[in-house]
Amino acid sequence: MRGGGAMSLRVIIHTIGSAGDVHPFVGIGTALKERGHEVFVVTNPAYEHAVVAGGLGFRPLGTIEDFQRIKNNPDLWHPRKAFPAVVKHAVDPGHEPIYEITRKLHVPGKTVMVASSLAFAARTASELLVIPYATVHLAPSLFASVHRQPEIHGLPFGSGAPMFLKRIQWKIAGKVVDHFALPGLNRYRATHGLAPAKNLLVDWWHSPQRVIALFPEWFAPAQADWPQQVRQTGFPLFDEKDSRPISQELEDFLNAGDPPVVFTPGSAMSQGHHLFREAAKALRRIGKRGIFLTPFTECLPPGLDPDILAVPYAPFSRVLPRCAAIIYHGGIGTCAQALHAGIPQLVQPMAHDQFDTLSRVRDLGVGLGIMPRNFREKPLAEVLERLLSKPSYRQNAARMPEKFRPKEWMEETCGWIEGLIS
Repeated sequence: MRGGGAMSLRVIIHTIGSAGDVHPFVGIGTALKERGHEVFVVTNPAYEHAVVAGGLGFRPLGTIEDFQRIKNNPDLWHPRKAFPAVVKHAVDPGHEPIYEITRKLHVPGKTVMVASSLAFAARTASELLVIPYATVHLAPSLFASVHRQPEIHGLPFGSGAPMFLKRIQWKIAGKVVDHFALPGLNRYRATHGLAPAKNLLVDWWHSPQRVIALFPEWFAPAQADWPQQVRQTGFPLFDEKDSRPISQELEDFLNAGDPPVVFTPGSAMSQGHHLFREAAKALRRIGKRGIFLTPFTECLPPGLDPDILAVPYAPFSRVLPRCAAIIYHGGIGTCAQALHAGIPQLVQPMAHDQFDTLSRVRDLGVGLGIMPRNFREKPLAEVLERLLSKPSYRQNAARMPEKFRPKEWMEETCGWIEGLIS
């Protein structure tokens, strides 16, 4: 690993997903720029503002209309249908654009790539253009293991099962993932005369050169069977706090009473009507103030109580430290911000990495979970009241901020990326 200033690089960052997937890479890009590198972020135009505000080069991947169609697809939040839907509508259409954008930006000898978990095409571009690259995984659920394995919906055997059963389980899970993920990718690779990709889950979506796990050891320790090229750093905590300050309305609300409970089902959840309705009822039932975060105002119930304020966006770092707790979907970025703020968490997982996030929150003793089928007024109010009234959750959460070393983590992350060119 090397310090900044040794050589100015051109860094091409490919990231696919929602705000929680894109923001960490904007944070990495901004840090790399501050170290003297030229940085381009390739992502959906929905995030152009965040990229440009960081002083980074932007290249569009798809259109805002594409992004809206994906967000409006109910399969995105189904535990079994989510991954196939993401591959079909977000990953596969990006193969050719990612390669072409990379080819045009490539400066031989001084270019490196950084790719999010879903930017499969970055590996193809790396092979064709001979560009070193790092895969950056935001969550521990992206690493298969027969030791402390990630909690994934549908896996019959947990971490306590015999190792031989877990090996069989991952082999079957890998075949299921390959069935959905590889056909489109391999059709594209064939057009360039490349060998087909194999074993995506345990091998192919990890760069053979470098993999950066963007979460700390105390949150999810590296396992003995993770790839040897993994380097673990920590949470990036980027949230547009400098370019999108909180509104005066939100500031006044925060100052007007007891610390509220934040509820957000995620920036891409456009089918959350019943979630906001039940959350509003539960808060009323236990007499708590609330902040609802969603860009989809049509999901909000009519006639919200004065004790609940709805806003389309607010940087977590400015808001969460002033709140009593957060109810959310289990996105890893939101989890990191809540840990950094030192507040208890109530996780309602639906798909993707969210079930594993809940397991880590439970392990740390900072929160509870509630399944989607139970997300109704009475059970939600009961579990929320338990979270707020039991001192251990507040005490454990309050100890989390002292574990954070964001500046050091980011320096390590940048160093591992710079080290791709020795």
